Amino acid sequence: MRSFENSDAETILCHFGEEQKPHGAVVPPIYQNSLFTFETIEDFVKAQAISDKGEAYVYSRVGNPTVTIAERKLAKLEGTEAARVFGSGMAAISSAVMSVLEAGAHVVAVDTCYGPLRTFLVDYLPRFGVSHTFVDGADPQEVFDAIRPETKLVYLESPGSLVFRLQSIEAIASHCRKKGIATAIDNTYATPLYQSPAALGVDMILHSATKYLGGHSDITAGVVASSFDRLERMTKNEIATYGTLLAPFPAWLLTRGMRTLAVRVKRHEESANEIASWLSEHPSVELVNHVSLPSFGQRELFLKQMRGSTGLFSFQPKSQHPAKIIAFVDALRVFQIGVSWGGFESLCVPLEVHPMYMPSSKWIIRLFIGLESPRDLMTDLRQAFECSGL
Repeated sequence: MRSFENSDAETILCHFGEEQKPHGAVVPPIYQNSLFTFETIEDFVKAQAISDKGEAYVYSRVGNPTVTIAERKLAKLEGTEAARVFGSGMAAISSAVMSVLEAGAHVVAVDTCYGPLRTFLVDYLPRFGVSHTFVDGADPQEVFDAIRPETKLVYLESPGSLVFRLQSIEAIASHCRKKGIATAIDNTYATPLYQSPAALGVDMILHSATKYLGGHSDITAGVVASSFDRLERMTKNEIATYGTLLAPFPAWLLTRGMRTLAVRVKRHEESANEIASWLSEHPSVELVNHVSLPSFGQRELFLKQMRGSTGLFSFQPKSQHPAKIIAFVDALRVFQIGVSWGGFESLCVPLEVHPMYMPSSKWIIRLFIGLESPRDLMTDLRQAFECSGL
């Protein structure tokens, strides 16, 4: 049987985890079943004993061969011992967070973290005596200073998805490991192709696989990549208890999407860089928040810990008149209005960013650059500026 252990990322995306070819099928079949049966009770008991480790299958709420293919591929890409896939990005996030917390615990999180995670920390976890501290995160010392004796988790998102602030991943992970504090990072923006948090010392790497990994805007899914031990405990507890594991059919779609990840991400990157550069020179634009621009405030850190940029960025228009900003977005014809990103389609959403993210409250317009022609996208933006008077 072929081995792809030492292959490059593009080859891993296409073939790793798919070495077995049932009946010679080039695309693995979907194991669209809820349970697995056994010839003897002895076989049944043996399977139960190792199912949490992914070495046997008993019930698809905990493990399934179609799901395993996606998980093996993701672990290989992230450079971790294992990975688990979930029914949504938030299912992955909440399971990872809960796996390290206990009553009275404390979490340090960057203030630009995913909105539903922020709600989880602010409104839900205090019911169980879990407290939190939000930090800017650009200065590692601020993270260190926020740590308390009861801190169990430091949660990063680098870059964030509003103003795209970075954190010094290696410095923070090293400090936390010395103190016995778990670290987690949302790596959705960069994908495993452009950033490797495990190599920088992070314990748990998370993705909304709804976005780039799936890539076709037709699934919701999440990922946690980590060590065997962490994920075995998570399988026994959070996954089995909450029923958060991804179902076989969307797992099959996720594997399908990953086969073209390298090609898609490169196109997103090239188009976004072209459009961000054009916008940075536009007379109606005050600032473009895009990590790849030479003017990006954390340029050296970007070059140190990332291998590229992708298709998401935001810009701050000079006019902060809300009616003009809304008119600009409404005038777009190729860009669609939507909150997600990472698919084939270009998206736009206006956001009033709270002062905690910027020196003062500002309106920004977040763009996701899809797979359409960059020329058509710039034409669309140009006519929206003209129509709205922005």
